[in-house]
Amino acid sequence: MAIENIVSLPEVLKVTALEPTIGAEVAGVDLKKPLSPVLRDQLKNLLLKYKVLFFRDQYISREEQLAFARNFGALYEHPTTEKNDKNLPEAHLILAEQARQLYGDNVKGRWHTDTSWLLKPTYGAVLRPVSLPELGGDTVWADSALVYRNLPEAVKARIDDLYVVHNFKPSLDKVDYNYPIVSHPLVRTHPETGEDALFINFSMFPSILGWTPEESRELTDYLLKEFSNPEYHVRFKWREGSVAFWDNRSTLHYPVHNYGDFPRVMERVLIADDDIPHRVRPAKAG
Repeated sequence: MAIENIVSLPEVLKVTALEPTIGAEVAGVDLKKPLSPVLRDQLKNLLLKYKVLFFRDQYISREEQLAFARNFGALYEHPTTEKNDKNLPEAHLILAEQARQLYGDNVKGRWHTDTSWLLKPTYGAVLRPVSLPELGGDTVWADSALVYRNLPEAVKARIDDLYVVHNFKPSLDKVDYNYPIVSHPLVRTHPETGEDALFINFSMFPSILGWTPEESRELTDYLLKEFSNPEYHVRFKWREGSVAFWDNRSTLHYPVHNYGDFPRVMERVLIADDDIPHRVRPAKAG
């Protein structure tokens, strides 16, 4: 690793950038302990810069995972996911078996951003492993701002004012959770960094508001191909004691299903978005 990719912060953190625009490993912090305001702010600033942070050798409990996430906002209780402890409903399980039930034997990951069906999607997430296969089961994150920046100008002009719909209603109906189907700008401006980024969830049948199904499919297939470009990615190999913390507003992620029928289990905590509104993007001239 090039020495210029290693950043030391005074007395506390050692930060190793993993890719040019996304991903960093952070050492020098114990996630079992409460964060000071200074350390919390350092981590938040690092999150804005690197979009996803990784921590190694952090053997934290569910309660400690929840406490760490609360440093960055109120927690969001997901209505459809399985909980390991009903007394701690903000922590929920990501089960390989659920993916197999949804997608069958040919299960594979989908590029997605969490809770895109909400009127106000979640700010971020903290994820830790519970049961890992010996090999496989990595997670890949994509820099959705970099994907947008590298689109041809003609494509940007075509999509800048579009709205995308993510349909999670079938899953919500199964748990009798009544929530309307909403739309979001396909290109959103990050409220803190000012970066324009694509906001799309390929696991929730995305469609473009006002377009025919055929037109929507053509565009979403094109964007999916762009997100699949490795130049936009950071890939994380899980091991026991690993923790990932990501900004849901500037990334998509992809769970790699390459471990057969192993019952891989992860535990995730979602952080609700705060009251900072997303900036209104200026209308195009003419």
